[in-house]
Amino acid sequence: MATSTDSRVAEKEAGEFRAVHGKIKAEVQRFIVGQENVIDAALTALFAGGHVMLEGVPGLGKTMLVRAIGEAVDIHFSRIQFTPDLMPADIQGTNVLIELEGGGHELRFQQGPLVSNLVLADEINRATPRTQSALLEAMQEKQISVSNRVIKLDEPYCVMATQNPVEQEGTYPLPEAQLDRFLMKVLVGYPKLDEYDAIVDRTTGASEVEIKKVSSGAEILRFRKVIRSVPVPERAKKYAVRLVVGTQPKSDYACALVNESVSLGASPRGVQGLMLAAKVRALLEGRFAVSVDDVKAVALPVLRHRVLINFHGMSEGVTADDVVHAVLQHVEAPNFD
Repeated sequence: MATSTDSRVAEKEAGEFRAVHGKIKAEVQRFIVGQENVIDAALTALFAGGHVMLEGVPGLGKTMLVRAIGEAVDIHFSRIQFTPDLMPADIQGTNVLIELEGGGHELRFQQGPLVSNLVLADEINRATPRTQSALLEAMQEKQISVSNRVIKLDEPYCVMATQNPVEQEGTYPLPEAQLDRFLMKVLVGYPKLDEYDAIVDRTTGASEVEIKKVSSGAEILRFRKVIRSVPVPERAKKYAVRLVVGTQPKSDYACALVNESVSLGASPRGVQGLMLAAKVRALLEGRFAVSVDDVKAVALPVLRHRVLINFHGMSEGVTADDVVHAVLQHVEAPNFD
């Protein structure tokens, strides 16, 4: 049982986390109009030690959002514009022949933009699978391998990728194994009607918004430990497990829509993602323990990219979001009373 001292420490750490999160969010919102849920999801991935996929049509501010986060936090930021001719060496780095001052030559390794803290993988589905797979090791193992060289990536490390869901010509959809590496997939929608005035003023006016650095990599790492220390009651944990199992066809918690329209459900990474994202939400809500409502709130962005619709489901117009909503309605939290 937690002592009063432990409770005070937990309350203090939760308060400090909300303050730092709020400062970063406020600084980003000086530049980005609206999109509060998208900002929260991106910051959740950064603080939880995961990666996030931002999907939306061009012009919605996906790239600028990630850049704004990179400017608000004092960490190394790099942007990679993915194109069909991009090669793995272009993002990982390669050996370059250098001419020495005294004569002669020397091979030196020149690191690529993957060696950073916050990486913006812009239009990730435009690169070939060979280049996309170069991200896989960096995202999962936090290292890159070039020839006989293994480079450990400095923490915090976070990849924020963008993609356009409409224009599919000349694109290479990410395989399920790589999509599973993302903690969350967030759909970026159009701004609200009353937000357009502010967008026009900020982007076409004479003054420029200067984003200040209000946090650091050390703070991000410190709060990652705080997030992982948030306790998860048995009821919330079992509910998260039931949700993930509920996305798997023919399982004990699968509903009719899952059995008919899903070929692959979420993997155990889905449970891990639910737990981490729910812990962040609990802290932001002022609690130092995860609730069932926290798990429900993060289920859609954490699970939507881990559900693969079969041919029958696609022919019926079923989407991954439809499946997750159906699972949330079908699966009930366990009752220990």
